[in-house]
Amino acid sequence: MEHLTTLKAVHIAATALLLLGALGLVVWTVLARRRGDAEAYAKLLRRPLVFVWLLMGVCLVSMPFSGWWLVHLVGWPLGQTWVLASSIIYTVGAFAVWWLVARLNRLRKAEVVGLRFTLALAVFSGVCFLSIAGLMGAKPV
Repeated sequence: MEHLTTLKAVHIAATALLLLGALGLVVWTVLARRRGDAEAYAKLLRRPLVFVWLLMGVCLVSMPFSGWWLVHLVGWPLGQTWVLASSIIYTVGAFAVWWLVARLNRLRKAEVVGLRFTLALAVFSGVCFLSIAGLMGAKPV
């Protein structure tokens, strides 16, 4: 039973770090824009913010493995609707995050002009991961 408790803690910590890292980047960007920094979006992929992106990436990669292991240890069938929905939402949200990082990198190099789609990707991925956290908390069997 110790493995289950430890794995739950690791999975919850990865989820919390992912969401808190995203929230921190949003707050940093909003404050930089309010100060009048025109290059705030371009600075999102520079040091020390790259550490936050790397931490979020590690959390993003570890969550499917720890989630599957948790489902396996508890004994839930993988065919439950909330597990399948979480997997599909996770896949779509993860692709949105990687696309967002690619767009921010092009923005840093001044190759992208439109910010609305970048903002839409950020909001969409945030909604995806918040909905997964809600499904994990509710566990509607």
